[in-house]
Amino acid sequence: MKFALACLATLASASAFVVPEVGRATTIIKAEEETTAMAVPDVVSGRGELTVLADAANPLVKFWDPLNLAEADFYGGGEEYTIGFLRQSEIKHGRVAMAAFVGYCIQSNYVWPWKQTLAGDMHPSVDLSPEQQWDAVPTNAKWQIFGVISALEVWDECGGGIMPHYTKGRQPGKYPSFQLFRDNIHFVLDLYDPFGFSKKMSAAQKEKRLVMEVNNGRLAMLGIFGFLVADKLPGAVPLLDGIAIPYEGDPMIPFQGQFSYFS
Repeated sequence: MKFALACLATLASASAFVVPEVGRATTIIKAEEETTAMAVPDVVSGRGELTVLADAANPLVKFWDPLNLAEADFYGGGEEYTIGFLRQSEIKHGRVAMAAFVGYCIQSNYVWPWKQTLAGDMHPSVDLSPEQQWDAVPTNAKWQIFGVISALEVWDECGGGIMPHYTKGRQPGKYPSFQLFRDNIHFVLDLYDPFGFSKKMSAAQKEKRLVMEVNNGRLAMLGIFGFLVADKLPGAVPLLDGIAIPYEGDPMIPFQGQFSYFS
């Protein structure tokens, strides 16, 4: 069942990582019709863009901000800075959640057949829950994973050396190219659309897929935490009672039993 969910999630989310071009009017797609909404740039552009995006993402709920975060002033940067920060955070968390949800489903049914370490250790068995599989990963391997993630994060924050920060004009969610890295160090494929398949995509298609990505990301955040809660607290998510695997550890402590700042 989890594998089937993973396949569906992959099909739904893989095409949703397309972001629209910078500096054009926002076009919102509803059903099969295309309607041009308020002309707000696709850079950090204030509450108006949030309202347009919210209406397109969920016409029933529309713009919903119970904590008034859109009215906040993060680090004294003003409205555009704050909204750029919030939009980048949601898009990034949504992408991580989509990867985590699909990974959880696949790990529950399949692991790589080759050796995991140079010492010859195999990957943890599917008899273990994904959380237990993670606990069984050697500490050095975990540090390698976090090292790569940190490098990607630094590259994003630096705009790849050629793009402005997402709080200062760059479109939130638009990951920079590795062109500067390729030119000065060695060849590496871009993280997004490495083969340029989206170049011929219309602006309306890109806008539609941006809305798809936001919605898929929000659903994935609920989905992955649903799995974690069901494993940690049996019976807490009735729909998952038949597939949840009880987990006694803490899914919020990635180095549990291996490393701690406080030990």
